[in-house]
Amino acid sequence: MAESKTKDQVKAFLSGGFGGSCLVAVGHPLDLIKVRLQTTTGVYKGVADCAKQTVAKDGVRGLYRGMFAPLVGVTPIFAVCFWGFETGKQIARYFEGSEKLSTAGILFAGGFSALPATAIMVPAERVKVLLQVQGQAEGPPKYKGALDCGSKVFKAEGIGGLYRGTALTLMRDIPGSMAYYGAYEIIRNQLVTEGQLSPGATLMAGGMAGICNWLVALPQDTLKSRLQTAPPGKYPGGLRQVFKELVREEGATALYKGLGPALLRAFPANAACFFGMEVGRSFLNYVWA
Repeated sequence: MAESKTKDQVKAFLSGGFGGSCLVAVGHPLDLIKVRLQTTTGVYKGVADCAKQTVAKDGVRGLYRGMFAPLVGVTPIFAVCFWGFETGKQIARYFEGSEKLSTAGILFAGGFSALPATAIMVPAERVKVLLQVQGQAEGPPKYKGALDCGSKVFKAEGIGGLYRGTALTLMRDIPGSMAYYGAYEIIRNQLVTEGQLSPGATLMAGGMAGICNWLVALPQDTLKSRLQTAPPGKYPGGLRQVFKELVREEGATALYKGLGPALLRAFPANAACFFGMEVGRSFLNYVWA
């Protein structure tokens, strides 16, 4: 029994990492646009204008600025997320006393998955957003790449600089992951036909899971992006100061800045993620029964 649980956790870890790589490859350009819209005021008229200005200044490669950090970071992040989800499901099964989880059990497992992932997610996302927004400034770029960015942040701000935004990440990802995995499992179960999950059903459930995640998590993500890209010392009051300043200057609707690109990205990127995860899991089940 214990060996079977460990095997399921390892399979979840490996297949989740592969799914995360698929997500980055599909979704990074719109993620970059989302971050730029979240961290500026009056620079862009919308999604299309942001994409147009980015391509005009940096070429198509500009849409993939900062992709190395999430590509390297997302594989272990999603591996840990899916491992956390599998572990959360095992905990929920223990307390519910049944292999078939209730909706509450699925939501618990989703929220649990965010806890272990935060340790590696926060530094990777800090580096990612700094690289994404530096293309908006005039003059030569401050950072040469992900490793250079991480090194300079660490030298200037210490380990705390890499972990700036940890509380906001948890505030974003615990409810966001509950919506994410909950939506996927619920929609997926409705689309299973005669015990079989078709590729189309996987893509639909995964895409809708991504949309549900961002509808819940975007306000916290906007605050996190502001906090992580601000100069050191700008927000000594932390989350409360960022929130008050944003709402005072731009109104409550500013919390949903970047909703368009977030949702545009959410469906294809997360459809690719869950499809990659299911393909990886099927392969591992075949070679490691």
